[in-house]
Amino acid sequence: GIPVGVVATFVFHFVLFGIMAQLTGLGQLFVNLATIAAGRYAGGPAKVSVVSSGLFGMISGSAIANTVTTGVMTIPLMKKVGFSPRFAGAVEASASCGGQVTPPIMGAAAFIMAETLGIPYNELILVAIVPAALHYFAILWMVHLEAKRLKLAGMDPSEIPSLALVLKSSWHLFIPLVVMVTLLLMQYTPFLAAFWGITLTVACSWIPKLLGPMGRHMTGLAVTPRALIQGFEMGTKSALGIGAACACVGFVLGITTLTGMGFKFSAFVLDLSGVAAQWVHAFDVMGWFELKEITILFGLLFTALACIIMGSGVPTTPTYIILASIVAPALAQLGVPQLATHFFVFYYGVLADVTPPVALAAFAAAGIARSEPMRTGLTAFRLSMGKALVPFAFVYAPVLLFVNFNLATFAVALAGSVIAILGLGAAYTGHCRRPIRMPAFLALNVLSLSLVFGHPIVTLVGGTAVLAILAWHVRPGAPE
Repeated sequence: GIPVGVVATFVFHFVLFGIMAQLTGLGQLFVNLATIAAGRYAGGPAKVSVVSSGLFGMISGSAIANTVTTGVMTIPLMKKVGFSPRFAGAVEASASCGGQVTPPIMGAAAFIMAETLGIPYNELILVAIVPAALHYFAILWMVHLEAKRLKLAGMDPSEIPSLALVLKSSWHLFIPLVVMVTLLLMQYTPFLAAFWGITLTVACSWIPKLLGPMGRHMTGLAVTPRALIQGFEMGTKSALGIGAACACVGFVLGITTLTGMGFKFSAFVLDLSGVAAQWVHAFDVMGWFELKEITILFGLLFTALACIIMGSGVPTTPTYIILASIVAPALAQLGVPQLATHFFVFYYGVLADVTPPVALAAFAAAGIARSEPMRTGLTAFRLSMGKALVPFAFVYAPVLLFVNFNLATFAVALAGSVIAILGLGAAYTGHCRRPIRMPAFLALNVLSLSLVFGHPIVTLVGGTAVLAILAWHVRPGAPE
């Protein structure tokens, strides 16, 4: 079927590119750049973890690979400045999940989505820009609030490298990534882009040695024939793991199709959403929301719950494939655009790696941080609450995915999404310069949820109320 075919073609090439890029030292370069960008701010190492995981995630496409690669460098730094081991591991796990929604390389599920929807991969890259940006904005906001609560400072200036020196010593490591992205945006095939990415990764790793004395200051490891064989071996093993998962998912999809379970599940979601929507709509005395909009909201809530249950312990790719086959038809019958439906399932499938009771990325981070795995998973899930509202936003406002793009509509939807993230992030951090009590917590949840509908008036009223609550908590002179 499509999943196995995509793994055997697109995915294998990009997994191999990610492995070869790791061998040359690109991961350390990303950490250095993240340290320069975010290290001097409050809770610097945690923000470095978020930024570096986003950069590294573009080439790895795996939450667990992200966690173990950048975590060994960032988690000790977070603990050193005062974050608890549990929070340090949770930040790394939550941030690492974003690699699968971060262009230009978004993991196996993105290739399968492109093939399923019949969308060129270079278009999918552009569509993913706003969701990825909102994803990392949500994490950075919650990390910032936690750092302020603990009164943590940034990193010591002596620990922050110089941008000029980093670029001077590592410029050659950018060449493969730039060429590969350029080829994708120029609508060349993913095969050709990955081929030149791998080839240039190996070739550019030898630039420091070829320059002789002039290249002594340059960093990175040359890919020797032995390292090349090792990289091929590691890349093959990684791709086999994804291929095995997709092959097993084929059995699930076959049973779902033959038994009609997918249609039954879709009908169940539609019926339950309709009943719940009618009950809630009766309380909408102002008539602000249509019955269809509320029905879609409950359909999305039930879909998100299904994603969380199905994704517990299951990698993103098989989670997306199963839910796209079972749940997507229900949302389609509610009138949700196909691209928004699949992105909704994809986005929530990404949260599988930080969904207790089996949060694989969080457990890997807990091992590095030496913290309790389950508590680390729960904290990582809490850190993901700010970005959990984002998929709802681009279902009600597909313009965020550049569907029927209109600048005014896009601005309203983006503003509502940002304010909703600010509200939910503060609510689930429980602190915004001062503790957030239960009345404010409930108000922030309700108001933030209202912003996803994308109505200009609702966005204006709800957004103003959210900002007013946050401003009240940070007002000068009030006791902390």
